[in-house]
Amino acid sequence: MITIENEILKVEINSLGAELQSLYNKATGLNYLWNGDPVFWGKHSPVLFPIVGTLKNNTYSYQGKTYSLPRHGFAREKEFLPEELSDREAVFLLRSDASTKAVYPFDFEFRIHYQLTADELSTVYAITNTGTDILLFSVGGHPAFRLPLTSGTRYDDYYLQFEEMETLQRWPISGDGLITDNPVPYLRDQNMLPLKKSLFYGDALVFKYPASSEIFLRSSKTSHGLLFQCGEFPFLGIWAAKDADFICIEPWCGIADSVNSSQILDHKEGIEKLMPGKTFNRQWRVKLF
Repeated sequence: MITIENEILKVEINSLGAELQSLYNKATGLNYLWNGDPVFWGKHSPVLFPIVGTLKNNTYSYQGKTYSLPRHGFAREKEFLPEELSDREAVFLLRSDASTKAVYPFDFEFRIHYQLTADELSTVYAITNTGTDILLFSVGGHPAFRLPLTSGTRYDDYYLQFEEMETLQRWPISGDGLITDNPVPYLRDQNMLPLKKSLFYGDALVFKYPASSEIFLRSSKTSHGLLFQCGEFPFLGIWAAKDADFICIEPWCGIADSVNSSQILDHKEGIEKLMPGKTFNRQWRVKLF
């Protein structure tokens, strides 16, 4: 386990998946990250790469060949190399190799950079195309925040507050993890989403192109919460395992296949296309209070 800390925050990271394990605020005495109880969901904050969500039949085609990838790709199950470490920063590296190219025929370097500044954690995903072909990929975060945060409060005492007034459709997820063709009106000129566990009985809330880049997790019954800054991620997932005490705020560059997907990777909705020698960067941040 690798630890970075400053005067306010202490963060633990596992090199397996370069996954956050703990987000502890010394000032509040609270750990804001889910504990990974396997009865509900054994992860804390997996990194999604080189796909986000589920592929139709768990397969895709590229240049006439068919490949298979599990939901959310393979990065979360790969050992990352701790490339740079200091008191307040950690950079982890995953390179393509024979095992990745068997299921994903691209050359890449994927770096995850964690940095602490006061009461804020910054997470940067940097993907470099080290090959000679255009790199096709998706990337996303999946941090799970403990809820309720403080004793004396309940799950449904909390709400999400969007930076902007939002009019959004929810894109339902089919039984096999695919995006359906019939979006459902969800937020209508609103910036508040009250939380309750039943919201997620039908899987994640999936939104495309929200106006807000910042989302607060708050409660009227405690002063403690967090500010999640999504940056330039175009898709947003909100999820929790059934009846679990956490909420995931998931910034995505990419999305699951639709039920009518052609399964051709070049045509996949939200797929990023990166020229050889270039690097793609996206950042999300969370401020804990």
